[in-house]
Amino acid sequence: MSGKGLPELSDAPLSWSRPELDIDQDLLFEGVTWRRVIAFLIDLSILGVIFAALWAIVFLTLGLLSGLLTLSPLIPVIYHTLMISSRRSATIGMQFMGIEVRNQSGKRPELLQAFAMTALFYLSVTVTSMLILIVALFNDKRRCAHDILSGTFVINSDPDQF
Repeated sequence: MSGKGLPELSDAPLSWSRPELDIDQDLLFEGVTWRRVIAFLIDLSILGVIFAALWAIVFLTLGLLSGLLTLSPLIPVIYHTLMISSRRSATIGMQFMGIEVRNQSGKRPELLQAFAMTALFYLSVTVTSMLILIVALFNDKRRCAHDILSGTFVINSDPDQF
């Protein structure tokens, strides 16, 4: 480890994200809040395209597949859960903005933890009209309520870049 507690370069093959890291580094959380907001807007755009494709399928089948529309509330939950529990620990918007999700031990979240984070996000935002997100402004690691309850952190993917 280097003096900052960040991993040193090695001859090991490159991977998209580190398998484990020390989550107590302040550098991991700098500038995360605003990039997290932009990442979510990017993800909303992607979800919009998915919803448009779903409606196009229903339209092109003359309504024969309209039953697919009953699954539409699950699409954002499935998208966020699968992307956060993936090898990159981030949605497409998060990847674009250089942030990722880790659990309390610094590892990538597993599927159940990613689902808990996602479900708690959508539930809390729905109930409080997004006011619950203000919680992130009042703690040093910029964690939202759904992060705290699910035991996750949103961090910089490459803290030396910012």
